[in-house]
Amino acid sequence: MPFLPIVLRAVAAAGLAVDAGIHLNLAHRYDPVTSSVISQGTLFRIEAAAAIAAAVLVVLWRRRPGDAFAWLTAAAGLAAILLYRYANPGAIGPLPDMYEPIWYADKVWALISQAAAVATLTPLIIRPHRIGAKAPTAG
Repeated sequence: MPFLPIVLRAVAAAGLAVDAGIHLNLAHRYDPVTSSVISQGTLFRIEAAAAIAAAVLVVLWRRRPGDAFAWLTAAAGLAAILLYRYANPGAIGPLPDMYEPIWYADKVWALISQAAAVATLTPLIIRPHRIGAKAPTAG
């Protein structure tokens, strides 16, 4: 395996692991934020579980579908942080109102880790597909 993909996977897995750790650490604090169906703490636990699964896929499976799942996990978390920091959409369907217009250390680290995962997974997903055959050359 070439060196660059190894580095990209390592950074992505580290970002996903940091994301999972932060969400697991904060989940109990957000259990009181609830809708009639689900609490924000439960959503944090779901995000953490998805990030753990994504990190395992990125490191052990090393295939484009796993990389895409990891990218979507990180991108969804990143989008949620930014949405609920800068907008107040209120409760959305079964989701509670998660508006929180402040920055604090854990939120910033979650944002950085998710952004790092998205940035490092993007080239792994969009790279040309290589299975024993070279891509056709222009000529």
